[in-house]
Amino acid sequence: MPQKPHLDVKIAENEPSYSEWGKIAMEKTKEKYPQAKIVDYLHLGKEKGAKYSTEKFKLWLKRDQKEFGVFVNIKFDNETEQIINITYQKTDRSNL
Repeated sequence: MPQKPHLDVKIAENEPSYSEWGKIAMEKTKEKYPQAKIVDYLHLGKEKGAKYSTEKFKLWLKRDQKEFGVFVNIKFDNETEQIINITYQKTDRSNL
């Protein structure tokens, strides 16, 4: 089996730990707001509990010349990383 180039491994090692959760946050937000385009993304942090943790994101969307934010929280099991639930809170510029 051919070895992966060192550069690929380095990129994978430098990928933030929340990147997979961020991809899920974007995919699920696109499903919830299919007419909107995601124009920005911010990882707000992680709340780690004994059994469950929550990755928190803020996405900025644009639809019909209007922009709005959506706070996305992904709660998951620490051991299995199975998603428990995903919550969305829509906001506008005044609530940033």
